[in-house]
Amino acid sequence: MALPNGAGGYQVTDGNVGEPLLFVQGAPTALTAAATVTAAQLANGLFTFNGTAGDLTLPTVADLEAYVTSASKVDAAFDFFVVNIDAGTDDVTVAVGTGWTLVGAGQVDNGTSGHFRARKTGDGTWTCYRIS
Repeated sequence: MALPNGAGGYQVTDGNVGEPLLFVQGAPTALTAAATVTAAQLANGLFTFNGTAGDLTLPTVADLEAYVTSASKVDAAFDFFVVNIDAGTDDVTVAVGTGWTLVGAGQVDNGTSGHFRARKTGDGTWTCYRIS
């Protein structure tokens, strides 16, 4: 197979400044109350919340690793986002399941959003970082 010569295709870190980096994004998981999310929902990466205040609890690490089998190396990571569209005073809080550690604030206030990074830190352990 021939390697691209720079005349076509997207080249990461090599220009194409006028083109957005496209990726596949499934429809967000819509939440209206406290819930323990599935590994598939977490891997989708986008949640909306509009309802009664409560926790968005991450799946157990065992469930996540069974679903995302390619995340076998320490430092494998992915991001997910929580958008709180509640017009009232209801907040949603990211809470961790078995095998997780949370670093930073988990609460996403109404009318705001939260950016989180999930990172594998060892066999059967992950850390969830609040980025913004």
